[in-house]
Amino acid sequence: MKFLDQAKVFIKSGGGGAGCVSFRREKYVEYGGPNGGDGGRGGDVWAEAVEGLNTLIDYRYQQHYKAKRGGHGMGKERTGAGGDDVVLKLPVGTQIFEEDQETLIADLTEVGQRVLLAEGGNGGWGNTRFKSSTNQAPRRANPGEEGEERWIWLRLKLIADAGLLGLPNAGKSTFLSVVTAATPKIADYPFTTLNPGLGVVDLGPGSRFVLADIPGLIEGAAEGAGLGHRFLGHVERCKVLLHLIDCTQDDVAGAYTTIRNELEAYSPELAQRPEVVALNKIDALLPEQVAEQVTQLKTVYDGEPLLISGVTRVGVKKALSEVSRHLGLIAEEENAGEDADWTPL
Repeated sequence: MKFLDQAKVFIKSGGGGAGCVSFRREKYVEYGGPNGGDGGRGGDVWAEAVEGLNTLIDYRYQQHYKAKRGGHGMGKERTGAGGDDVVLKLPVGTQIFEEDQETLIADLTEVGQRVLLAEGGNGGWGNTRFKSSTNQAPRRANPGEEGEERWIWLRLKLIADAGLLGLPNAGKSTFLSVVTAATPKIADYPFTTLNPGLGVVDLGPGSRFVLADIPGLIEGAAEGAGLGHRFLGHVERCKVLLHLIDCTQDDVAGAYTTIRNELEAYSPELAQRPEVVALNKIDALLPEQVAEQVTQLKTVYDGEPLLISGVTRVGVKKALSEVSRHLGLIAEEENAGEDADWTPL
């Protein structure tokens, strides 16, 4: 299934049915009086977060969603049927914006969460409603109220516990394929990954977390260079960032600084999230060369970078342990749980 994280759709709620002008006509009933029924209410347009979806691809092929109009009123005080609602089934993590793409309508972060996007119009009154002591035979009925209509934007932001960051070809997809059951595309050229991917890391009973693989970022991503601005949106919900740096490149310090600058430019709050930094692909260098890269990285990074290799799995266990530790600390702060024991891969 093709990944799509943004779509524009048109929604329209149903108009109300018209009221009816009718009079009771029965044999041996001299003064029947008015008996026109009201029109039915138009259908609403709802958005609902459901399980089993991770893309907005369905909204690429159908952009118009219109609820049914309410039925018209009829004689014998029969009210028209209500119009059927329309429900937009969306993946968890979808944000709904007005047409200006800035005004947030709703953020669907939990399964089953529903929000009313367009309310159906009220049905018109039949002539029974206008009966009074001074007007016992009204010939008046109201038309139904028109429904609401507008364009909206749907924007999906993946919900994951931890996110993989790095420049193109840093080995993020390989790392994801090693630690989870995900099968991302892997190749020896940059920009292999064009769409974000998710995988579940299982470190033992009670210790699982969702890891997101974000396509490689480039300089200027926060200002929209490439597709970086949209990619950065997918790590906004991550609690911990795992920053992979290709140690075979010449300037590892510059690679680290580039990603940090983009995080700061995009969202200072995102840049403050706990970060685990790892030099990847150490299997491709000699130990003394790896030591030189670590020394260079420490000129811009205060901590001690982890040394890992996604291909040989060296250091992978320690990296996952560090991510799990940060998640456990966050969970304690949120009173959402405690650290759990984990077993090696």
